[in-house]
Amino acid sequence: MAIEPGTKAPDVELRNQHGELIRLSDFRDRKNVVLVFYPFAFTGVCTGELAALRDQLPALQNDDVQLLAVSTDPMPALRIFAEKEGLEFPLLSDFWPHGAVARAYGVLDEEKGCALRGTFVIDAGGTVRWSVVNGLPEARDVKEYLKALDAL
Repeated sequence: MAIEPGTKAPDVELRNQHGELIRLSDFRDRKNVVLVFYPFAFTGVCTGELAALRDQLPALQNDDVQLLAVSTDPMPALRIFAEKEGLEFPLLSDFWPHGAVARAYGVLDEEKGCALRGTFVIDAGGTVRWSVVNGLPEARDVKEYLKALDAL
């Protein structure tokens, strides 16, 4: 079961596609965070969703907001995926321990070993303010993230 709005967001400490350690707590008291879980790099729906994020990047990554995308793919695959698709935001690898962060947010599909399509808007204080979780084949609408950010 995914964590609910009003809950303190579990800290994220993962490496991005360049091997840099990214912590959710690094943004505390500085930025709101849009934390987007997706199943697998290089798949149709995921590629489309991340391209939509790329196309809305100025609204999702700026002085007030940080976009973080998380999958259980290994870091080298995420680096190639980011380069191929022109993704200039952190793609975090939840590869090992496999799915630990997705599990903490309640969006790990244990049977398939991947994250469900969960999105969490977290305020600068570290509290989840909005969330949505879709099944594997269901794409999310970036406009909903933007509405949630506007409400903060």
